[in-house]
Parts: sequence; structure tokens; C-alpha cells
Amino acid sequence: MLSNLAKIESLLFVSGGEGISLQQLAACTGMLKPAVKDQLTRLQDKYCNDTECSIEIISTEERYRIATKKEFAPFLKNYFEEPGMTALSRAALETLAIVAYCQPVTRVQIEQIRGVQSNGTLHKLLTYNLIIEKGRLDAPGKPILYVTTELFLNYFNLKSLEDLPQLPEKDEMQLGDDGQNLMELFDQTIQGEKQRKESV
Repeated sequence: MLSNLAKIESLLFVSGGEGISLQQLAACTGMLKPAVKDQLTRLQDKYCNDTECSIEIISTEERYRIATKKEFAPFLKNYFEEPGMTALSRAALETLAIVAYCQPVTRVQIEQIRGVQSNGTLHKLLTYNLIIEKGRLDAPGKPILYVTTELFLNYFNLKSLEDLPQLPEKDEMQLGDDGQNLMELFDQTIQGEKQRKESV
């Protein structure tokens, strides 16, 4: 039988960089909020007291997520700066293209266009500092809004977002439109990134 601690840990893991609210944790586990908070404290203590554990729980306005402990930052920095280690996958490029053209955009909006869950991909792009959180949408649940960073422009050798390829047959991309145009852009982005790396 699954323990409540394990249930909460699994929910934190799958929620990715966006995290999960206290209310959502309570609803998914069938526990009351005070009991959930108690389990979160126990889990955080477990992570903090284990010197061989690299993760911790971070909370912001009653939203909780798993992150690596601060002391691992120099080690992880070396990993991300290692040549060839930061090549973006197609999933990452697809997500990044959506953020670039539709920003500010929420995870749910991204997933509506991609048709698949994007928690893990968003977390990776946040770690690479290619996107950042930029406030929350004034809607139920207050979902996080994502935008691209200056590093994104540098990565693709762009002076500004105006240098992005224009959407075919449309001046602006409206969320909920047919995703075919964005799929074409994904291929353009991938080819542009490949050409950039080959010219270095």
C-alpha cells in the first residue's frame, strides 16, 4: 500500500518546474491541508537530513516543487557548459518555439498546441535559462506565464524576437488555431539551430 509521503513525493516529481499547489495535493491524496503540510515538512526534513540526497522542496505562495540543493549549483553549471551536453531535443525546440511566438504563455496553452504534457521539457528549458517565469495569468489556478530570455536570443543568434521567422499566412499566432503553422516553424527552428552549430 502506498504511503501518503510517497504519494506526495510522486506528485511533486511529475508536477515539474511549475510545481503543485497545496489544494491540488490535498485533492489528489484525499488528505486535509494541515495533514499535507505535515507530510511536506517530513519530506523536506528527510531530504535535508540525507547528505547523499541532492534535492529539496521549494515553496512559493503555497505551491511546492522539487529542486536541486543550492550547493550543487557549481557542479550542475559545469554539466550544462560541457560541449555537446546542451543540444536541445525536438520536444524542447517545439516547446521553445511555442513560448517564443506565443509569449507570455502558460503550460496548459503549450500543451494544447503540442498535444502532449510539457512539464519536464519546461523544467529543462528553465534550467537552461532559455525561458523564465513571468508572473501568473489572471485565471483560475493562477497558472505561471513563461517568456523567453536574452540567452534564448543569443543561443539562436537573434538580435530580437522580431528576427524570428514569420508565421506563414498569418501575422500573429492565436492560441487555439491549427497547429500546422507552428509545426512548420519547429522544422525551421531545428534547421536554424543545426546550421548555427555547424558554423561555429
